[in-house]
Amino acid sequence: MSSQAKSHTHIHKDYEEELDDLRQRLLKMAGRVEEMIANSMKALIGRNVDLAEKTIASDHRVNRDEMEIDELCLVILAKRQPMAGDLRFITIALKMVTDLERIGDLAVNICQRTIDLSSLPELGPYQDIPEMADHVKEMVKDAIDAFVDRDVVKAQEVIERDDRVDEIYHKVNRELIVMMREEDDIVQAAAHVQSIAKHLERMADHTTNLAEQVIFMVRGKDIRHHNKLELD
Repeated sequence: MSSQAKSHTHIHKDYEEELDDLRQRLLKMAGRVEEMIANSMKALIGRNVDLAEKTIASDHRVNRDEMEIDELCLVILAKRQPMAGDLRFITIALKMVTDLERIGDLAVNICQRTIDLSSLPELGPYQDIPEMADHVKEMVKDAIDAFVDRDVVKAQEVIERDDRVDEIYHKVNRELIVMMREEDDIVQAAAHVQSIAKHLERMADHTTNLAEQVIFMVRGKDIRHHNKLELD
């Protein structure tokens, strides 16, 4: 093999390693965000202020992930000048870390509401709120897996599951409005729970963005205002 061929092979290997590093970093960031969602629910249900505060503090790691992944993407773009599919992969990664960081911020907001709720009378067992959170966690995981695997079918399933989160959100909101009308002394606590449900609904919206970006990356079709792709 000529020295020129060896050099080309080496550059190609380095490039593939950089792309794999990007994939792994995204998976780790998504895993941290999933953990923040899970811990925010544990803190809410257990009225655990310490866990809420620890979860808030852990957001700095997600913020750092965003900056490091942004930097890695920009370095790859500058060094490798990728084309076609790789170019879309990297530019979509830049957008995805923004949505992941915002989901982390929303988990922080839930923890702040949990701290406020800890000094108020307990509204009762939360059933629908944790279900919303479980859906969101799975949506985040599946959206990132779809990105890494270039799986359009899984991305479309994530988008469709957003409807279930919306259904639960509207149900919770209706129930809380009824409670606030009937019992004046729970208005403040109910308002905090309303905000928590809204934060979860917004998380699902950001996760839907992730899935839509996967479809754009793979198919080159922007479905943001359609939410549906013909997969055949």
